[in-house]
Amino acid sequence: MTRVNRLALVLSLALAPFGAAAQDAPAADGEVEEGFSLIEEGAKLLLRGLTDEIEPLMEDLATEMEPKLRAFAEDFMPMLDEFSDLIGDLDMYHPPEKMPNGDIILRRKTPQEVPPAEDGEVDI
Repeated sequence: MTRVNRLALVLSLALAPFGAAAQDAPAADGEVEEGFSLIEEGAKLLLRGLTDEIEPLMEDLATEMEPKLRAFAEDFMPMLDEFSDLIGDLDMYHPPEKMPNGDIILRRKTPQEVPPAEDGEVDI
């Protein structure tokens, strides 16, 4: 081994403990909690920023959609009332069945299958 190599080896071994001491000590519990609180605060700020960005868009969407939804409800409610009058009590029917060709069938229950009428009491 040459003299320069030996000197480099001795110096590296001699200085190794000083390098290890320079590393950070494990964080104390207070530092960890502070780190988590900073992350939490950053997440809150991020969500507030996103909310501030999205809120005007949602208000515009609500303003634009309200008349369309009102018109749909005004058109749909008479049809729903007519359907309700036609069908009557849904307890008089079996669950809908979808046929292989795509048709949907609502079968009426026979009088033996109809549940007995209760005394007007409703369980909630």
